[in-house]
Amino acid sequence: MWKQLCVCVLSAAVALSGGVANAQTFGIETHNNLMPASGGMAGASLTRPQDLQSAINGNPATLRQFSGTQFSFGGAWADAEYRVNQTANVLPAIGVTMFDATSDTPGALLGNIGLTQEVDTFGLPATLGMGLISNAGAGVDFRDVPASNGTSAHYLALDLMTAAGVDLTDQISVGASFAIGTSYLDGPFVDLGGMTPDYGVRFSVGANYQVTPDTSLGAYWQSKKNFEFKNAALVMGGTPVDVAFDHPMNVGVGLANSSLMDGRLLLAADAVYKLHSEADTLKALYKDQWAVQIGSQFAATDRVHLRCGYAWNENPMKDAQPVSIGGVTLPNGIPAVSYVQGQFAAITQHRITAGLGIRDALPGVDVDVFAGYAFQETDSLGATLVTVDNNYWVGFGTTWRFGGRATNDTSLTP
Repeated sequence: MWKQLCVCVLSAAVALSGGVANAQTFGIETHNNLMPASGGMAGASLTRPQDLQSAINGNPATLRQFSGTQFSFGGAWADAEYRVNQTANVLPAIGVTMFDATSDTPGALLGNIGLTQEVDTFGLPATLGMGLISNAGAGVDFRDVPASNGTSAHYLALDLMTAAGVDLTDQISVGASFAIGTSYLDGPFVDLGGMTPDYGVRFSVGANYQVTPDTSLGAYWQSKKNFEFKNAALVMGGTPVDVAFDHPMNVGVGLANSSLMDGRLLLAADAVYKLHSEADTLKALYKDQWAVQIGSQFAATDRVHLRCGYAWNENPMKDAQPVSIGGVTLPNGIPAVSYVQGQFAAITQHRITAGLGIRDALPGVDVDVFAGYAFQETDSLGATLVTVDNNYWVGFGTTWRFGGRATNDTSLTP
């Protein structure tokens, strides 16, 4: 019984890993990597987003680039081969021995929906937005491997967001957003545990500056999102304890230019800094992380837009320390922390993307598709060797415009 309870303690921490098993994330968060148009531009979208979901979820000041009333529905499928090789028997307290296996968890289906409404007709230079955003979602499953003692973990995060952007001058806009997020974690080891939900809130503020008719600069700040999963772990003796978990604070800046090829080529680059060191649970597993996203969009015709992108991020994995994870102290010390890290090693550093946008596929209806691939990475975390391979994602979006220009217009004119 003692061994099973220790396993459940570890499972609660491992459960937080599920959202990072796929390579489209930075840490545990997808940012705008799975949005209809930004997905083809490696997520670059902090100053010139080409879909309204990216404006709602990223820099809210950019909402001013969407006119009239627009509604967009998008979705993505993300998958990866996640392999763990436990190379030494260093976890006797939880019954995990040496094994080498690939997770059985299938890919994740994630949806992103957005609505924007320009309110200039009421005398206000503002645009409002609402969205239902998939912030993270995936999992790992080694229950078919006896030596893993039932290791399995899943994590899903959804945000209901409201946002507004306002013009201060012809060149400067500012914005803010508010999100209520619900997350679900499930880390049952040998049926000891179950799905645990919680709710958290998050704020973002941003600004966008049109430096020249062809060049714009944007920046945003996003607060932490705090969760406390009630009775999510069992300690020795069967006493349930809460697990504290935060999505990290993020700071980002973006630059875009459309002066080349008679304005038909848009180049964009974003830099995002993630403060994992301030986030409960993640601070025990990750160090602070930089991510860079570079994307381009070429207007092949007035209706057809071709996109491509490249993204790089730092490997955030840190040297394991004998610390608690979210308030839970694990048995076996550092080897146990390394094992938890090995269940959600966000080690992918290089990815490429491509996309296609068709304006007025039907009158007033735009269609976007995208795909991405992340290159294989391997990392050794103590006795836990992790390989992430065959990482890909595909997605689409359909946008209905009522009285507004196309969201993927290369022009800077609102």
